[in-house]
Amino acid sequence: MGIIALGAAVAVLTGIGAGIGIGIATAKATESIAKQPEVKSDIRTALIIGCAMAEATAVYGFVVALLIIIMLR
Repeated sequence: MGIIALGAAVAVLTGIGAGIGIGIATAKATESIAKQPEVKSDIRTALIIGCAMAEATAVYGFVVALLIIIMLR
């Protein structure tokens, strides 16, 4: 059971990368909006798409972790 838990833990680590990526993207978008407020809507659109992709990566990692636990138990 220990190796299964280790595999699931490694799969869930994708959440860390997604969190860091979303944080960096948000910081850069805020900085860009502060420098060029006239393109605010374009920056916001790109930010939302990028954050959705990063969040999807975290969800895939979570699903893989659940599958590891359920299938290998």
